[in-house]
Amino acid sequence: MEHKVSENPFKNRKTGNSALMTVTAIFVTLYLTSNIMAVKVIGIFGIFYFDAGTLTFPFAYMLGDVLTEIWGYRTARKIIWLTLLCNILLVIFTYLGILLPSPDYLQETADAYNHIFSYVPRIVVASLAGFLFGELSNAWLMDKIKSITKGRWLWVRTIGSSAVAYVFDSVPFVLIAFAGTVSTRDLLMMIAFQYVSKLAIEALLGTPMAYAVIRFIQRHD
Repeated sequence: MEHKVSENPFKNRKTGNSALMTVTAIFVTLYLTSNIMAVKVIGIFGIFYFDAGTLTFPFAYMLGDVLTEIWGYRTARKIIWLTLLCNILLVIFTYLGILLPSPDYLQETADAYNHIFSYVPRIVVASLAGFLFGELSNAWLMDKIKSITKGRWLWVRTIGSSAVAYVFDSVPFVLIAFAGTVSTRDLLMMIAFQYVSKLAIEALLGTPMAYAVIRFIQRHD
């Protein structure tokens, strides 16, 4: 009887499935967290401007690299679409929370909630545009560079794919999320600083972490 080889080597393995679920859960959580944190704009010395979500975003990209590296582009693409759905659910249910009434003695809390989450839909729309362009291009480039380099030099594909993907992510995100709320100069500064800072975090922290996570999963599987 002929045995077919599964496309995903972890498909029927308990430990492999556990690793995939763990990476997926953290990946989705980081994106949801980034969208909420992005409401706050941070300014340093009146020169550098970026949203607080910039701090967590590169780590989500790192896990996207891990997904593509271990489970392949098709699996990574499915999880990217799953994350898109989770972001849409975030918008729907937090908006329902805005519409529902609140007791008078909790009005201050309700106002704070409404102030934050009334802005989240715009952030999420911006994030989804950048997310789809950025993550899909990142996963696709990771897969192509891996094929070209014959699986060598992981750092080349993690940093190389991110260098391109962050352009497709940062530009639409900043324009959609903050156009009309900050000056044109600040918009350009935000795009530039987000791109540079995300790529720096990816290179200095994300890539070493990707090496560690990939080796851990491969060693235990």
